[in-house]
Amino acid sequence: MKKDCIFIYSDDFQKYKFHDHHPFNQLRVKLTYDLLRTMNALDDSQIISPRIATDDELFLVHDRAYIEAVKTAGEGRLPEEIALNYGLGTEDTPIFPNMHEASALLVGSTLTAVDYVLSGKAKHALSLGGGLHHGFRGKASGFCIYNDSAVAIKYIQEKYNLRVLYVDTDAHHGDGVQWMFYDDPNVCTFSIHETGRYLFPGTGNVNERGQGKGYGFSFNIPVDAFTEDESWLDAYTQAFREIADFFRPDIILTQNGADSHYYDPLTHLSATMKIYREIPKLAHEMAHQYCEGRWIAVGGGGYDIWRVVPRAWALIWLEMTEQSNISGNIPQEWIDKWQKHSPVPLPTEWDDPEDLYPPIPRKAEITEKNAQTVMKALYPIRSNRQKMNL
Repeated sequence: MKKDCIFIYSDDFQKYKFHDHHPFNQLRVKLTYDLLRTMNALDDSQIISPRIATDDELFLVHDRAYIEAVKTAGEGRLPEEIALNYGLGTEDTPIFPNMHEASALLVGSTLTAVDYVLSGKAKHALSLGGGLHHGFRGKASGFCIYNDSAVAIKYIQEKYNLRVLYVDTDAHHGDGVQWMFYDDPNVCTFSIHETGRYLFPGTGNVNERGQGKGYGFSFNIPVDAFTEDESWLDAYTQAFREIADFFRPDIILTQNGADSHYYDPLTHLSATMKIYREIPKLAHEMAHQYCEGRWIAVGGGGYDIWRVVPRAWALIWLEMTEQSNISGNIPQEWIDKWQKHSPVPLPTEWDDPEDLYPPIPRKAEITEKNAQTVMKALYPIRSNRQKMNL
């Protein structure tokens, strides 16, 4: 088992909890952790406790007034009309006790991953508590209070002076991270997501390419609803390879939302566990090809916390530690432990059955449309390459 990978974990991740019926449920991190421990795929020497991000670290991307509002809200002292101005107390992002501390811990977990990798203590780091990519400079959005990835990227720039490639495979557009670095040529953002036509946040169009000096460093591939594995993977693989070759990053940060799966209750894609095998595999390859292995992976969305997220996120760690040839059955011990808590039958195998869902009637049309979207997204890279070859 490789020892140059770390897994950031704390039971305190569970304190980031809006209410019992909210779709965002950090129990999925514990389920993943327990699955890996049950398999003996994660040992004590690889588990690192996160620290809490300081206010100064949060100030790297968030407004002071906003952070104070989050603290006050978590103490139950923020008037409703002020809270709503900051995106707090909404249906998506309800107020809960000590929300600042719980949110700052998730940011700190990603910063812990950064420091381990960039100080040379680890090649790869996995921080599944993070991935809250919708948070804005002065406003909560889409279940996200603080934007840990954006803080981490700014932290990398300020402390280590490196160029960052941010890759977001969540079914929802990585809007918060994109907009924070939209004019920065030293941060390249790539988000592949379900089109915003029917899905929050409604952004992430192919023509969102950056602005000012950052123009040409923002890439979006909005895939059609009901996109299946083959089309999704074709788009992801082409884009990631060409963007990495174009940008030549010093470090790769991947956001690994697990909500493109057919079972996810909030999205409309038709992917299976096949894509969750390939997503970290390519990230791993690109990190070694361009970044001397420097790769940080965070969590993100994923709302079927029982059947999808533990398998998908476990596969990231298994890829990092070169144990990814896993197949066959999920450990029965893990199933027996958690089935009594699950409202649905837990999966018994790593891979999904071939007949997971009925045939998609518009498959050819969807595939063709996605291929055209990839061509549009990558056109600037490809046209420049052609000019250089002339």
